[in-house]
Amino acid sequence: MTQEKILVTGAAGFIGMHVSESLLKKGHQVIGADVLNDYYDVNLKLERLNKLKDNELFTFIKMDISDKEKLEETFEKYRPTIVINLAAQAGVRYSIENPDVYIQSNIIGFFNILEACRRFPVDHLLYASSSSVYGSNKKVPFEETDFVDNPVSLYAATKKSNELMAHTYSHLYNIPATGLRFFTVYGPMGRPDMAYFGFTDKYFNNEPIHIFNNGDFNNDLYRDFTYIDDIVTGISRLLNQPPVKKPDQAPHSVFNIGNNNPEKLMVFINSLEQALSNSLGREVEFEKIYEPIKQGDVPATYASTDKLQKEIGFKPETTIQEGLQKFTDWYVDYYNKK
Repeated sequence: MTQEKILVTGAAGFIGMHVSESLLKKGHQVIGADVLNDYYDVNLKLERLNKLKDNELFTFIKMDISDKEKLEETFEKYRPTIVINLAAQAGVRYSIENPDVYIQSNIIGFFNILEACRRFPVDHLLYASSSSVYGSNKKVPFEETDFVDNPVSLYAATKKSNELMAHTYSHLYNIPATGLRFFTVYGPMGRPDMAYFGFTDKYFNNEPIHIFNNGDFNNDLYRDFTYIDDIVTGISRLLNQPPVKKPDQAPHSVFNIGNNNPEKLMVFINSLEQALSNSLGREVEFEKIYEPIKQGDVPATYASTDKLQKEIGFKPETTIQEGLQKFTDWYVDYYNKK
């Protein structure tokens, strides 16, 4: 793999930090950008940055991608050959409470990224999409060719918009672009707003966990949980395989990155309890309160990974038990819970 100059937006984020760390280990120069907002604990974002900043190949820029002028200045100064856009406002439920920030970051911010890639041409733009684009699709597993024009949250609508915008810019300006539909990414140093992290917090705060599945174990929610290392491997392998322009086709492609092995929500919760028990050396059981399914939540996420496997010879395979054990071991150590 040739050494590249790579701009990673959202570098202090969960996926962004792990991707940046992997790129630095391979000898790439990484320009990491992040606004360091307070959507969740900024200290965790700073801790992630600490893992990167001592590497001489890493440069950090505090920046909001919705600031077009600052973004274009960054492109002009560093001239990245590859851009990995992971900066976005995440979360389905928060998009109902605070829609404005999703438009600002996910639509305006992403438009600015595309414009910068047009003005300062890059070899490859990889960008975060989401499994949320599949909405309430009944057909499983979800395939990249499925109809995805019925999003059930504003977050999903912004991610679908990103795919459309990227396709347009690829078509008009020959920008090789790859969209990555992530399926519930988890692991050490993860996002505190994700269920597995929040449940663990609540256990140590002696609070019950709220489970939004109507208490119906026969028709439980299914989720395709993807361990962070599998996401990093997928991105790393796609990095130097930009889509190629064909006579009737823009150089734009979209891939699912999921585990192709959905778990019932209750299996996931029981696995988390077991992992935490192992980390602490004592039995753990969450106090549980069952509630109706939340507006915007989808019944199942289930990725077909055939296209990814065909392209890069890889499919995520970390089991939920293995991945959650690594998470709880990190959590117990980081928050000093032994």
